[in-house]
Amino acid sequence: MSEPKSEFLQAATARGFVHQCTDLEALDELASRDTITAYIGFDATADSLHAGNLLPIMLLRLLQRTGHRPLVLMGGGTTKVGDPSGKDTQRQLLSVEDINANIAGIKGVFEKFLTFGEGSTDAFLVNNADWLDDLSYIDFLRDYGRHFSVNRMLGFDSVKLRLEREQPLSFLEFNYMILQSYDFLELSRRHACRLQMGGSDQWGNIVSGADLGRRLGQIDLFGLTSPLLTTASGAKMGKTADGAVWLNSERLSAYDYWQYWRNTHDDDVGKFLKLFTDLPLDEIARLEALEGAELNAAKKTLAHEATKLCHGEAAALAAAETARKTFEEGAHDAGLPSVDVPHGELEDGILAYELMRRAGLAASNGEARRLIKGGGGRINDVQISDEKTVVTLPDVNADGVIKLSAGRKRHALVRPG
Repeated sequence: MSEPKSEFLQAATARGFVHQCTDLEALDELASRDTITAYIGFDATADSLHAGNLLPIMLLRLLQRTGHRPLVLMGGGTTKVGDPSGKDTQRQLLSVEDINANIAGIKGVFEKFLTFGEGSTDAFLVNNADWLDDLSYIDFLRDYGRHFSVNRMLGFDSVKLRLEREQPLSFLEFNYMILQSYDFLELSRRHACRLQMGGSDQWGNIVSGADLGRRLGQIDLFGLTSPLLTTASGAKMGKTADGAVWLNSERLSAYDYWQYWRNTHDDDVGKFLKLFTDLPLDEIARLEALEGAELNAAKKTLAHEATKLCHGEAAALAAAETARKTFEEGAHDAGLPSVDVPHGELEDGILAYELMRRAGLAASNGEARRLIKGGGGRINDVQISDEKTVVTLPDVNADGVIKLSAGRKRHALVRPG
């Protein structure tokens, strides 16, 4: 189609959010005429979202910034089933208590990126357990299951790729598409929601929901997907060698979050500025045109803008200052992540890999040992040569701390208690 008329689709296309759409011209016409309510669903598989979830969150943010209403759907019901999309094995089934605890941990993330309230474009949050938990299985099959073709479902990527890899797909998981489609129908009835958005791996589920709305609701529903992102190095977005890049500060410090974006590959800087910041496109064009050492300025801008959205401007500025002192002045700044260790434990000595785990530089002792074996562990900027190295009180430096490093970018301080 030609240049979109609606501000939402103009911005979403220019920034790289649009991959597929069920009827782009009709959606553009609707968005240029009316205020659209659009939703994205998030299953509660952990107590925090991570950077891999940021693209859909930023798409909801862009939707709101261009005059439409974002609906955040928490999957309190669908998490009990588990989405097979993009997975080779069945997701771990969680208890109702765990799911509710995860939802409580996730909710706060959206308030950082969206404005909630009762206004016409204010975001709101609902939980699909409100309707899925009360379904009668036989009645549901009779009323809705008959509208789904197994032949067609087997052709969607979320199912087909799993079967092609000869990985088992449980009947429980096979139902996920029907439940997600029913969610769209329910949201259209309850909240006049006309658009479902998500990653491109959700295309089959989204199309099925739009079809169900047309069949049973006699209403035109729309689906829009964004591309699934990998970094220029081929890594999955939101993942590092040390694990997920969490959005909750309890899981990952603002400093480590800032460092994740500061370490963006050169080839990803422009793309990430468009997707993960609110900067104007002309300013982004200027930044991504920088070359060589000057490109570091663009990376610092990306790190600041992304961290400001997730943790606030004060935390972003503090992270940048900590990084400057650590890398440009060599100081051991108080802003670095730290762990207090009893004085007596250091007198007796603690294995370096154990201390690295406790300081949050590794998820497990095994991971810390592998890091040390690979030459990536350091104590006070000196490489650890033996995985059995013991850290003791004499390792406390002139600043009264022990600096631990995982590679050249991640650091933590051990403070004797």
